[in-house]
Amino acid sequence: MAGSPVVIAATAKHTATLIFLHGLGDTGHGWASAMGAIRPSHVKVICPTAPTMPVTLNAGFRMPSWFDLRTLDANGPEDEEGIRRATELVHTMIEQEIKGGIASNRIVIGGFSQGGALALYSALLFPKPLAGVIALSCWLPLHKHFPAAAIGNVDIPYIQCHGDCDPVVPYKWGQMTASLMKQFLKETEFKTYRGMMHSSSDEEMRDLKNFLNIVIPRV
Repeated sequence: MAGSPVVIAATAKHTATLIFLHGLGDTGHGWASAMGAIRPSHVKVICPTAPTMPVTLNAGFRMPSWFDLRTLDANGPEDEEGIRRATELVHTMIEQEIKGGIASNRIVIGGFSQGGALALYSALLFPKPLAGVIALSCWLPLHKHFPAAAIGNVDIPYIQCHGDCDPVVPYKWGQMTASLMKQFLKETEFKTYRGMMHSSSDEEMRDLKNFLNIVIPRV
């Protein structure tokens, strides 16, 4: 089971929500303060923690993971069942915000690494329009299923960020993901950060802050 999410309440009237998904082996705490620092005051931040499970890529060791990672080969086998299960989890979180009175087009979904991969996949399989998607140092899971698998959110803004020195999720994967997404998404931007490894930077955080101000402005 997943741990309880880290929630940072809006400090002004709550009119938008950012759901941000951490990378492999991390928890919701890993990104909460960074996201809290860049979000506008009317935005609530939710940073859930993935369930703990054995991860094939890490010799079967158990750690927080949204789905199993089997290989680092772009064309290798993927945990399709696990990806779908994780997607349902994300869709449930989005629906809870909608039930709480936040319109779907005032909800941003984002993530880093494995969390970014899940954010991309979840957004494209969500039938209601979201405000935007943030994809950091990641890839599109089950990429061969696209664009056919996309049932929604093909015309909302996407920002994809990647360091060109990433030793974990190769920069090339980011580029390949960006060129695939450009074929069927109307508004996608791919940003490269020189010298950045599998991490984040002040420059990237400034870009994300601008993105949030544009896609979920104060109402």
